[in-house]
Amino acid sequence: MTFIVKDCALIPLSTGLRASNLSEFKAALAMAPTECIYHHFWGALLQPRFDDPEFKNDFAVWVYREIRDEVLAELLAIIDPADYSDLEVLRGEIIELIEQRIEQKEWLAWIPATRPFYFLRAQIVVFDTGRRAETVEDLAALLPELSPGSVFYHVIDARRRSPICCDDFSAWLEGLGEGYEPLRHALSEIDPYFGSLTDLRSQLINAFQSFLHVEKV
Repeated sequence: MTFIVKDCALIPLSTGLRASNLSEFKAALAMAPTECIYHHFWGALLQPRFDDPEFKNDFAVWVYREIRDEVLAELLAIIDPADYSDLEVLRGEIIELIEQRIEQKEWLAWIPATRPFYFLRAQIVVFDTGRRAETVEDLAALLPELSPGSVFYHVIDARRRSPICCDDFSAWLEGLGEGYEPLRHALSEIDPYFGSLTDLRSQLINAFQSFLHVEKV
């Protein structure tokens, strides 16, 4: 069974929704498409920022920089979207955090943002890299050459496409037999959110190399 290495890019698209304060933000978030929530959490991995690296998602960055509320920004920043298989549940968590913060500081709801928040969704464009792997050893050799877009497609976007939130590597390994279950387990232990795509690639490489080393001993 051949593993086909693909790459991808994200094209941001407007939803027509915007917010100029926290109250408007909560209202717009409640009606935004789930693809929008996905984009503002995961899309930044393909468009890394360097000014506020501690805030991983666009919501937290906006609250910190434009509303200037560090408390709510930090609460939003620690949300790990990998823990939510249902984006509606994630939406509810964000709204609840905002409501709780407004209960503490009612005036936060109406502070004008220095810049509005524009709710975006993204169209993913996928293309074939021409790279192929027939064996686990082949795939392990290809991993260091994977672009950030390939890592995003096969790990991040794969979880969105899979009914069981599984990355493409694990799905491929499942078809090779039970002998690769330890490697599949190691891959399932990797959190794809906190860190860069380069960091994620390094973790994938380490998991494959560790498995192959044990197998050869």
